[in-house]
Amino acid sequence: MSQPTLTLLREGPLVRVTMARPESRNAFNPAMIAELTQAFTDLTAAATEDDPSGEGPRVVLLSGEGRVFSAGADLEWMRSMAGYALEDNLADAMRLAALFRAIRDCPLPVLARVQGAAMGGGSGLVAACDIAVAAEGAVFAFSEARLGIVPAVISPFVLPKIGSGAARELFLTGERFDARRALAIGLINRVVPESELDAAIAERLSALLAAAPGAQSAIKRLIPYVASEGDSPASRAFTARLIADRRASREGQEGMAAFLERRPPSWAASEGSA
Repeated sequence: MSQPTLTLLREGPLVRVTMARPESRNAFNPAMIAELTQAFTDLTAAATEDDPSGEGPRVVLLSGEGRVFSAGADLEWMRSMAGYALEDNLADAMRLAALFRAIRDCPLPVLARVQGAAMGGGSGLVAACDIAVAAEGAVFAFSEARLGIVPAVISPFVLPKIGSGAARELFLTGERFDARRALAIGLINRVVPESELDAAIAERLSALLAAAPGAQSAIKRLIPYVASEGDSPASRAFTARLIADRRASREGQEGMAAFLERRPPSWAASEGSA
């Protein structure tokens, strides 16, 4: 039986999902793709949108064991794919796309802790997360063009973060870029010295736990919808209905009551648990 490729740890409202192939620089192979997809599918199923008690999972931390976040695709896996038929390559690509969608579409906020490197599909994992904090020494690359392939599967997740201008340069060159460039183009949200990485992660987790989980889930639906529809009649109807629903929800009622009564809302009781 093969060894698990990741570890899952529940700490109160926090779920730690850690890629656990440090000997391979957390490069992903079919087993890791399947396990990560299943982990985020299960987290989606476990999330309860209108839960003022805050007893369910609230936030996910995606990280990589060892010195590197993820080197992207495993070399042995890539070598084996050279002999795949077109249909097998297509099925393989669809499974990888399903992984990125499972992360992006998870109703819980997903925070990435990035150290060492996030190469190729590793940068795609970062892009699929909601927030990413990186150590100053981290390097990134959309290196596919230098291998004679293209960053096709990750592009729907990367382009909304970095835009087509940065993508044209970085996709076409395949060159490495540092954490400061990643911050400037929007791939990541914070850069800190490596010695301060865990403290910065803890601060972001605390900030996420101060917000209402149901509202966060709704926001994760809101952003891509409005980005796609703009200020259209459909968008206006969607946003009006969304705020009306949230005002009437148990969580919305609790949040307003807590504000008026000058007390923390019920979900904030878990804030210090991470």
